Amino acid sequence: MRDSAEFDVSGALLHWYDRHAREMPWRVGPADRVAGVLPDPYRVWLSEVMLQQTTVAAVRDYFMRFTTRWPTVAALAAAPDDQVMGEWAGLGYYARARNLLKCARVVAEEYSGQFPNTYDALLKLPGIGPYTAAAISAIAFDQPETVLDGNVERVMSRLYNIHDPLPGSKPLLKDKAAALTPGLRPGDYAQAVMDLGATICTPKSPACGICPLRDPCAARLAGTQAELPRKTPKKPKPTRYGHVYIAQGSDGAFLLERRPDKGLLGGMLGWPGSEWSEAPVESPPFSTDWQLLSGEVRHTFTHFHLILRIWTANLPTDQPHEDMVVIDKHRFRPSDLPTVMRKAYDLWRAT
Repeated sequence: MRDSAEFDVSGALLHWYDRHAREMPWRVGPADRVAGVLPDPYRVWLSEVMLQQTTVAAVRDYFMRFTTRWPTVAALAAAPDDQVMGEWAGLGYYARARNLLKCARVVAEEYSGQFPNTYDALLKLPGIGPYTAAAISAIAFDQPETVLDGNVERVMSRLYNIHDPLPGSKPLLKDKAAALTPGLRPGDYAQAVMDLGATICTPKSPACGICPLRDPCAARLAGTQAELPRKTPKKPKPTRYGHVYIAQGSDGAFLLERRPDKGLLGGMLGWPGSEWSEAPVESPPFSTDWQLLSGEVRHTFTHFHLILRIWTANLPTDQPHEDMVVIDKHRFRPSDLPTVMRKAYDLWRAT
């Protein structure tokens, strides 16, 4: 067996990528790159923001809707906040949507609608952290930056048989990945490693027999590939509880509130409700005969599980609070609600 120091890892991966690259709406494939087609930094940036904590399958339709509605960063920058937040609904991690708008407006106003092409400059933009800055500079501008996502971590941990658990092993894995990043075609190489992790070097049952890095893979030789990467055990998620209140008028209008910009579901429209805690206090938006629905809504966020009880009532003709909004039945779209709020709507509608 040849180790990775003797084996041309980047060459083997690029050769494999040239034949097996996944087709994705934001990607310029290797054949098109050879033909001179350049990636659109706007599409690369948008896809990378959407893909954080989310799968390619979940993002594809959102990406197509966004780029059809707002085909350039300038168009997105000019979009009303509520329209962008509505299109984002269901993708989760709503701070990303708020930062998406902030970033688009900075690029439009301060960079004349052109994304900066260096890692350091990209890192200064709202919502762009080290991973996203590296991905954009590599994929959009072919800079030799090291892109380290979950797929790359898995490939590196197996290639070098690294048993130190994540997240503590991230610096070591990044050093290994950086040493393999080529000066030529670094953007294609970054995508090749991610594709390898997504399609062959998968979390379970990796297809080692057809892997282009089969020969130098230290974990395959040791028989430990299925155990890697190791991860520090996570603490159990706590459970929080809450109340939400769905009120509909005789004309079909609904009462909603816009959540504070900071915090979970920040800036999104949703049902009025209580705080989320171990012992939430009932806090209806107005006094009336509220009826508790049978059943409950369960939803899981990054750091906790949530269980909601749903109350319903008729909406009076006057708007109860200044910080709330009455949405008429022609403008109300359940798809604009965050997932947890849409679950509450679905339970209400089913009863």
